[in-house]
Amino acid sequence: MKIPFGIAQIGKAFRNEIVARQFIFRMREFEQMEMQFFIRPGTQKEWYEYWKQARLKWHLELGVPDTEYRFHDHVKLAHYADAACDIEFNFPIGFKELEGIHSRTDYDLSRHQEYSKKKMQYFDNDVNPETGKPYGNYIPYVIETSIGLDRMFLSMICAAYTEEDLSTPEKQDSRVVLKFPPKLAPIKLAVFPLLKKDGLPEIAQEIMAQYRSEFKCFYEEKDAIGKRYRRMDALGVPFCVTIDHQTKEDGTVTIRHRDSMEQERISIEKIGDIISNAIS
Repeated sequence: MKIPFGIAQIGKAFRNEIVARQFIFRMREFEQMEMQFFIRPGTQKEWYEYWKQARLKWHLELGVPDTEYRFHDHVKLAHYADAACDIEFNFPIGFKELEGIHSRTDYDLSRHQEYSKKKMQYFDNDVNPETGKPYGNYIPYVIETSIGLDRMFLSMICAAYTEEDLSTPEKQDSRVVLKFPPKLAPIKLAVFPLLKKDGLPEIAQEIMAQYRSEFKCFYEEKDAIGKRYRRMDALGVPFCVTIDHQTKEDGTVTIRHRDSMEQERISIEKIGDIISNAIS
């Protein structure tokens, strides 16, 4: 491997919390995702800024608005760091740390070399434009990014959970909906035959067979269609398809969009394209 390069991993981490609190925000045992990115000494400032923006972009690509994130620069740095910040998320308890980004200089490898007596030096044969000679031997600097998977999960649940009042002058109504970005929704498509007879379940099962290999699908024929929609809202399913008697005539179905609750008539062949475009 040539510098710069990174090593990323996920694994179990432990913290000596006196009081574990705030649901799964703070736990004694959790899943940690982290990366050590090895760089040439003297380039740490530019790589630190690069990874700040790259990591924020990764979060935004999940589909949550940028207003829910912010950077918080550390005022008091650890003795080994020359720059550090957190990406904070707007949890119900306020903006709290979601991910840490640290420029750790050569502290980790230098200490490892000191106590293990094993050389942690790297020979860089790229030419230094200032001297015209290879950079030679040095102990790499490290940019570290670190994020808890459990806390990441919590942030997505908090961003998605919505209570909506749908009342009208004639009727009281409400719904609980998980507005997951389609790419994160565990179930992408729910398939409903309007009735349990007249060949509608058979058509629904054909649609299930067609798309279940591409993404997670859910089939249900119990209760009125409105109740089924509400259950899928609570599960965060972005699309529901209903098969009715018109389907038998012209090969079209009704697709319902979770967030807007709008319904449109489409051909069966377009179901896959709509969902694929939403989750790509």
